[in-house]
Amino acid sequence: MIPNNKQDISLIEAAKAAIISRYKPDWHVVGAALRLRSGEIVTGVHLEANVGRIAVCAEAIALGRAVTEYGSADIDTIVAVYHSRDGEVSIVSPCGMCRELISDYAPQAMALIQDEKHNYVKCPIMSLLPAKYQRDITNEPKT
Repeated sequence: MIPNNKQDISLIEAAKAAIISRYKPDWHVVGAALRLRSGEIVTGVHLEANVGRIAVCAEAIALGRAVTEYGSADIDTIVAVYHSRDGEVSIVSPCGMCRELISDYAPQAMALIQDEKHNYVKCPIMSLLPAKYQRDITNEPKT
């Protein structure tokens, strides 16, 4: 089932274009695209590493680019796609670390994911991260 929202379709296509143009087996296999509330679309591809723990997800790259290039992480919607070895590109859900990162910078963001029946679902990022970890880095009460 394909989303019927033209903005969501264009966001998915931007993520696909990012990874298709930079695909390298075992090194660059995930692409992401986010749309800022201002309308700009920002993309990124994941950076694999020989030490897997230091790999950087495509969503984090796109988020960093948004902050660097636009001074904003005011994300409306974000999507990630996986490029398989056989050339198929499909939507994947953000990993746990990306869910944390996106929700830290843009708790109001929506995520495009696929359910178990491969239907497209647009959901709040916070719904993918119940009981989110919080720390008080300012030592001031949260309001």
